[in-house]
Amino acid sequence: MMRDNYIDIKKLIKSKNVLKLFNIVEEHGGALRFVGGAVRDTLAGLEGFDLDLATDLNPDELVEACEDNGIKTIPLGIKYGTVGVMIDDKVLEVTSLRKDISTDGRHAEVEFTTDWETDAGRRDLTINAVYADERGNVFDYYNGIDDLEKGVVRFIGNPSQRIKEDYLRILRFFRFYSIFAKTPIDKKALEACKENSEGLQELSMERIRDELCKILVTPHAAETIKIMADNEILSYILPVPKDENIECLEFLDKQINQGNFPKNPLARLFILFNPDEAFANNIAVRMKFSKKQKQEFTDLARISVPLCDFEDIRCLKRIIYTYGKDFARNKLMIEQALQKQILPDFDDILKFILAFEKPTFPLRGQDIINAGIQGSPHIGQVLNNLEDMWIESGFTLSKQDLLNRLQGLKIA
Repeated sequence: MMRDNYIDIKKLIKSKNVLKLFNIVEEHGGALRFVGGAVRDTLAGLEGFDLDLATDLNPDELVEACEDNGIKTIPLGIKYGTVGVMIDDKVLEVTSLRKDISTDGRHAEVEFTTDWETDAGRRDLTINAVYADERGNVFDYYNGIDDLEKGVVRFIGNPSQRIKEDYLRILRFFRFYSIFAKTPIDKKALEACKENSEGLQELSMERIRDELCKILVTPHAAETIKIMADNEILSYILPVPKDENIECLEFLDKQINQGNFPKNPLARLFILFNPDEAFANNIAVRMKFSKKQKQEFTDLARISVPLCDFEDIRCLKRIIYTYGKDFARNKLMIEQALQKQILPDFDDILKFILAFEKPTFPLRGQDIINAGIQGSPHIGQVLNNLEDMWIESGFTLSKQDLLNRLQGLKIA
């Protein structure tokens, strides 16, 4: 259960000030441990995780211990035992050990406890129920370390019972399967996910959307989405994507260098459906995207860019200038995935997009007025026409060149 000095604590934390909190809790008669993702990811050699901690002090005791030592706390979720502790101007989430009294598939009524194994037993997966103290000792109550090493992703105890405590665990199971699995999917877990999939309808779409977006950026997203679709789990969230679109997402993950591509979940969702503008809007509404996300997603459908345009420097400049770097980069990724084709100069094109400095159009409305054109509708029309000429020239026309072309413009 306990493995002495199993973790290099330096890989888990970057600030020694975090360690002071361990001493403070200990001085007040309690214990503090890292838990969940931070421990799991450290064991797996991953980086960039958030620190989560657990303590056998109840929330009031933890707040008192911090206040006695001049440390600010924030009541993030006192009802569920979570206190935000300010360390180095950052908020660390510290949650008191808990046991579930009752659950409704979305939320649990909890009671605080001092028993670490009881707290571990209410977590979802074995690999997420591993704790570590400030000395690097690891506490593993459900063989999570062995499962992590073997690439086995499974629920703690009865899979169906774990899922019924919170139906979001269905999606969490698939997310961690996509990240950590080295073996075929656990049959008991898959069957439990399938049997309880209707429970996803009881969750808010915001929770479902956020978890689905996390799945879409995992290493084996295409394979995982295919399993979800084949087992009629995805259909409770979205229409089932075509097999060829899932294959396009798989091509993206296997063939395209993602080093300079932020893994945009919206772009990956777009590949799964390759929707027209109306369908894209329907998905955006259904998934309750923010206004910005909805615009980004529907723009990917509304604005058609042939893959060959990325190989034409003039066209590429126009794309970046008109729609921005993020759109250009995502559209490049999407079109290559949908056509299952990697452009020969893909890396150079990507570097160009990232390095491109948007030029400034040299004319303003006053310049058009000074040239003798009156009336705001006419001014806007003229500016748009001249800007189109300027873009078409590859941004080479000077201010005077553009003014010289005023006489040739037809103004309605």
